[in-house]
Amino acid sequence: MSSTSIFRVATRAVRPSSFFRASQLPRSRLQTPVALRVNRANFGTTPMRFSGHHEDETYEEFSARFEKEFDGVQDVFELQRNLNNCFAYDLVPSVEVLSAALKAARRVNDYPTAVRVFEGIKAKVETQEQYKQYLESLEGLRQELGVALREELYPNEE
Repeated sequence: MSSTSIFRVATRAVRPSSFFRASQLPRSRLQTPVALRVNRANFGTTPMRFSGHHEDETYEEFSARFEKEFDGVQDVFELQRNLNNCFAYDLVPSVEVLSAALKAARRVNDYPTAVRVFEGIKAKVETQEQYKQYLESLEGLRQELGVALREELYPNEE
């Protein structure tokens, strides 16, 4: 309840003609304002619900879940949403997940997203050697699907 509505309730409880001399009226004629409590949760104080029921997911379960999600992709929005969810975790997706993502990108005919998958890998790995290992393991699929790297598309950009 806001402070202005509390003030309105308080001023309505005492007649306007006697508002300024309320202390002079007999106690029986004074009406006490009733503060109404409204059960409305504030944004910052909303309790977390159902947060204790989640179990920790292993890397294998994570990989299997995202492989399945990429296999069922029907449109570009779903593909990009799954990629955002996959890369949001604090780990680098497995080669199987990335190959499923690349196949899904080519299946929905979204070439730019297929190129961006490799940029996401480059941003997630810790070292250049890890990035090169991912490129080596995905080289066959990359050639099969005809996906070029950003470095190949824009060789002069650094």
